[in-house]
Amino acid sequence: MATVGTALEASAPSGDEGWARLLAEVARSGRRLRREELEALREYGDRAAESGRGLAELVDERLAATGRAWAGQQVDAASMAALRAAVAALAAGHGRAYRERLRREEAGRREFVADLLSSRSDLGRLAEHAERFGINLACAHVVAVAEGDGYELDDPLVRALERQLLGRFGEQEVLLAVKHGRLVCIVPAGPGEDAAVTAFAELTQGRRVVVGRPHSGPGGVVHSYEEARSALEQADQLHLPGQLLHAADLLVLPVLLRDRVALEELVRSVLGPLRTARGGAGPLLETLTAYADSRYVTAEAARRLGLSVRALAYRIERIVRLTGLDPDDALQRYTLETAVFGARLLCWPEHADEGLAADG
Repeated sequence: MATVGTALEASAPSGDEGWARLLAEVARSGRRLRREELEALREYGDRAAESGRGLAELVDERLAATGRAWAGQQVDAASMAALRAAVAALAAGHGRAYRERLRREEAGRREFVADLLSSRSDLGRLAEHAERFGINLACAHVVAVAEGDGYELDDPLVRALERQLLGRFGEQEVLLAVKHGRLVCIVPAGPGEDAAVTAFAELTQGRRVVVGRPHSGPGGVVHSYEEARSALEQADQLHLPGQLLHAADLLVLPVLLRDRVALEELVRSVLGPLRTARGGAGPLLETLTAYADSRYVTAEAARRLGLSVRALAYRIERIVRLTGLDPDDALQRYTLETAVFGARLLCWPEHADEGLAADG
């Protein structure tokens, strides 16, 4: 009678004799494989997967051994049923181990990507783990961040997006992550960068995406991520047009915010008088923004605002009278534009701080 030991021996790579004995014993008795025999075969399939052997190789090996054992013999239904059960057990054990290995690798990959995006990570450990995943951190990378929150890596939308990106660009070219509920895509800088970033933006279903500048080294990814995240928040705050933006094009924003006191003083001194206008400063700020966005073409600015050209001219006159600055003068235009930009960054006057709210 076959035992667990017999099954383990039979399923060993060189155990053709044990395998043949098991098949012969089943053929004589007509019985099914026992539970412990099937579990032994599953365990062998499990170990084979852990050692890196493929399922096709494993099954082919056992079928070849079966052919040698059955050569010149008549095979009955019971023997075929036992063979199918044995092969199914091997496959089940192999699949169990393979899925577990995938789960471990995915968990490790997620941990690695999370470390890449953390400013508190051990850079030496990052570089070591990067080699495991085939990623060269010595090369420059860019990080794209999509607006929105509440995402989880296991969300169907995120999983589908990841499958499409990896299918097109491969695991060594694109890393997808979720940081603080936002979708994040890490791409090597270089010839394929634009294609990968554009595909990521298209797959985010129209959400705004901002791309950080390329940086190299273990800390380069988090540097690019912080740039993209900050630029995304500022672009949303300013209601900037465009679905795909680059932090390199928005470098003026951190420059303006670096000296907040000076920026507040500029807004207060230049735009403070607009608060005395009927209806407050809001409509006049909107007018200055539309005028600048239309390259100071009066008819286009009026169209954007839904005003007549005459009504727009009246608003411009009020702005000049209240601020003493004319947007049609090159130097004064620059001062007004910078002040309006600063007001939008500071959410003035809707959410002005006490210092700004005290003007007028």
